[in-house]
Amino acid sequence: MRLYLTALKPTDSVTDGFLPAARALGADVTILTDRPEQHPDAVRCDVRDPRALIDAIAHLGRPAAIFSNSDHLQAETALAAAYFGLPGKDWRACLAAKNKFLMRRALADAGVEHVRSVRLAPEDPVPQDLPYPLVVKPREGVASEDVLLVERDLAGAVAEVRRRRPGEALVVEEYLEGPLRTLETLGDASGIRVLGGFRTTLGPLPHFVEERLDWATDGPHEHVLAALEALGAGFGACHTEYVVTPGGPRLVEVNYRVIGDHCDFLLADVLGVPLFEWILRVHLGEPAPVVPDVTRHGSAVSLVADRSGTITSAPGPEKLVSGGVTLWHRPLRAAGDPVRKTHTNRDYLGVIRAVGPDRALVDAAIDSYRAARPWVVE
Repeated sequence: MRLYLTALKPTDSVTDGFLPAARALGADVTILTDRPEQHPDAVRCDVRDPRALIDAIAHLGRPAAIFSNSDHLQAETALAAAYFGLPGKDWRACLAAKNKFLMRRALADAGVEHVRSVRLAPEDPVPQDLPYPLVVKPREGVASEDVLLVERDLAGAVAEVRRRRPGEALVVEEYLEGPLRTLETLGDASGIRVLGGFRTTLGPLPHFVEERLDWATDGPHEHVLAALEALGAGFGACHTEYVVTPGGPRLVEVNYRVIGDHCDFLLADVLGVPLFEWILRVHLGEPAPVVPDVTRHGSAVSLVADRSGTITSAPGPEKLVSGGVTLWHRPLRAAGDPVRKTHTNRDYLGVIRAVGPDRALVDAAIDSYRAARPWVVE
């Protein structure tokens, strides 16, 4: 059983999640990537070109599944899976999910929701008649990079982002005010299953850095599911962010892959299931399992650098079990590393995730760990 996995740079989700899951399923994995020196068992391929991807797979041998967890490779991977007649995502849905302007257009055309949104090509003039507050973001950006709340001087904000991202299209849209939530889903050929969701805590505006996620199974799921149906996004794993505004839920973005920043591991821990295996199984043509009822609580806290400088103290990787709470610390940097504050998730120093019987016990464990093992940037 041969599974092809398309990738760009290595990620913990692939290295510690999907590759061990594939081995547990007995799959023979080949990684197709433009960076083979960074991956085990990798074959060089221009994975951003579906023609090259299809040609490489045809040369290497008949696949049982073709899969990607990369934000940037979903449409290409879906096209390759469709070529070989394998279960996979609709490439059009992958494209609409990645392109934030196409997402807004598709949802408006379907009558699901309307959010004022304007696409700005690199040469387009900045509109003068949009009501504030607004959000400027790259049309196909990730990691909250160059996403800005703008309360005045839209032209200045657009110029600032364009300086950092020359030649890229941007989106300007109305600011959605309210609690930020996520919905995590897994779909197979028969439909979508809700895995759960999180409440998201952001850092200070005008930036949108996610600092904490807390397990939350309640929420207006019906609206999000209707939006995913309108986009055609259902098969496989999907991570959707939305805001509960006074006028109802409104989508922020659809990441057509499993939730990241170690919250995929948290999701597996809270559910108590082999999540990465579940995801690969649906790409192998198997039905998604029944989602268990959960009474546990889980939280993930991103430890964010509050300044530029050099890391002088850094706790190492650790797993602790105490008082019914299991806590993991995953460092993303090390002592001696330089830090340049970017106001994105690239400012993360490490991630703490914890699972326990209730929120109070989880909070206490996280607070105690942070106090005992601080990250220091000077």
